[in-house]
Amino acid sequence: MNSNSGPSIETLRNSAVPLAAYSRNGHTEGVFYGHAVVLDPDGRVVRSWGSTTQEFYPRSSNKIGQSVAMAQASLNLPQHLQALTAASHSGEGFHIDAVREILASVNLSPAALQTPEDYPLDSVERDACIARGEDQSPILMNCSGKHAGMLATCVINGWDIETYLAPEHPLQVAIRVKLEEMSGETIAFQGVDGCGAPAHALTLPGLARLSQTAVLSAPGSPERIVADAMRAHPQYVGGTRRDVTHFMRVIPGLLAKDGALGVYTASFDDGRALALKLESGAESGRNAVMAGLLMYLGVAESAVEKYSQQPVLGGGKVVGTIHPTLA
Repeated sequence: MNSNSGPSIETLRNSAVPLAAYSRNGHTEGVFYGHAVVLDPDGRVVRSWGSTTQEFYPRSSNKIGQSVAMAQASLNLPQHLQALTAASHSGEGFHIDAVREILASVNLSPAALQTPEDYPLDSVERDACIARGEDQSPILMNCSGKHAGMLATCVINGWDIETYLAPEHPLQVAIRVKLEEMSGETIAFQGVDGCGAPAHALTLPGLARLSQTAVLSAPGSPERIVADAMRAHPQYVGGTRRDVTHFMRVIPGLLAKDGALGVYTASFDDGRALALKLESGAESGRNAVMAGLLMYLGVAESAVEKYSQQPVLGGGKVVGTIHPTLA
């Protein structure tokens, strides 16, 4: 959770706490250290692990706020396409078709995307893509839905599409303002995300308030438009085999968004919210902690067992698990 201007690595190491572990044949082989927070519907911290004050990059978990800023700037799409503007999609066929549909709605082609060339995020889709002899391309990158939404928003408002990723661009200014408004925080520092868009730093409580605000806002507001779209079409937020899609499918009313390097935020429809950050950034540990936090908030383990008891193999057989250790 550190930055160049933040606390030392030693300070962060000392504040992180064990949140998940993996076992092998009855013995703990490793531990995932990190930070987590739970908010009540009024936005108060009711439980925390590790640091609640250190700012960090939530990465793609911030897409909730980025998408809301687009909706507030008059981006009006069918629900499944609106959900895709907040997605880190897997690169499945229906995702790519939807990106093209967003762009076509404002007479743009995929050539307008400024996402880096990439293969699909999902390993099955990536392998299939390579087997077909296809090259990396901007539209396959997991943030292409967000970028298509950004471009469409620019066209609708008459903003320049060549510089849509510049921090001083009207769209990016609006996104920063919206992130601050929804999180209740001033952005501590700003960088460049993996997709090329600005990355904004928040604390864990601020990130939890981001998803909470989206869920608790009035029906028809930009915040609820995005939250409702994501919850109605979770397969567009992640993908067929993705953890974020699974969590939203099995828990009615849950809004969830994952982020790179061990980040998650989520809010129940009653306003209870959570956020987490693993120092290692490990996806398996992140998913185990997410499952543990959901269970802490009353979700039955049977609903999230796929991630609360992830198998550890030895000789092709299950000999242990990756599991939450929240205390």
